Amino acid sequence: MAQTIETHTGETLERPLGLRGVAADLSSDQRAFKNVSWGKAMMWIFLLSDTFVFGCFLLAYMTARMSTTVPWPNPSEVFALTIGGHEIPLILIAIMTFVLISSSGTMAMAVNFGYSRDRRKTAVLMLLTAALGAMFVGMQAFEWSKLISEGVRPWENPWGAAQFGSSFFMITGFHGTHVTIGVIFLIIIARKVWRGDYDTERRGFFTSRKGNYESVEIMGLYWHFVDLVWVFIFAFFYLW
Repeated sequence: MAQTIETHTGETLERPLGLRGVAADLSSDQRAFKNVSWGKAMMWIFLLSDTFVFGCFLLAYMTARMSTTVPWPNPSEVFALTIGGHEIPLILIAIMTFVLISSSGTMAMAVNFGYSRDRRKTAVLMLLTAALGAMFVGMQAFEWSKLISEGVRPWENPWGAAQFGSSFFMITGFHGTHVTIGVIFLIIIARKVWRGDYDTERRGFFTSRKGNYESVEIMGLYWHFVDLVWVFIFAFFYLW
């Protein structure tokens, strides 16, 4: 089945119906595809594939939690910190979440100043974002060391279901690795911006054509994705 369409020049064309028609429209849209850079397109593809990986991890966690017959530990008790003689539930996790979400704001401002080609403000904000990311990883390392000292392992857990340890280390470790990689690349790109590599067209890795700060935007896409994933981890792992 096809639909007959008459163009403004009087030419008659046949357009497929249904999903084939949608595919034909997208494949013929020159503006949507020709104006997207290779780097940005590849980042979106990477983020899409990474979404499936994190989704599988979270689904595995929910399956393990709902199928186990052993009681699941209470996150408010497991992740509590003793401050001034009082146990405060999830205080460290709340601070970690605030730090990481704040880093999304500084990254967004860095991208905005990158569009304006204000390289000094862009570099400073990217370094601030990297500092907040490093702070998050540091607090996560403290959280790991605390639980390990209390006897939590990937194969055992003193508070109940053994799957808790494997789920915790797998999900938070994979996310923490993403944050660490992001911090490294933020510093690399910030250094290039500060030196003016994107203004002088200095040759090197991650340096595009002159005056193009697109690498900052691509870095922003990755960082916002990492922050968004943490929101789901926070909701499913710490609040459930």
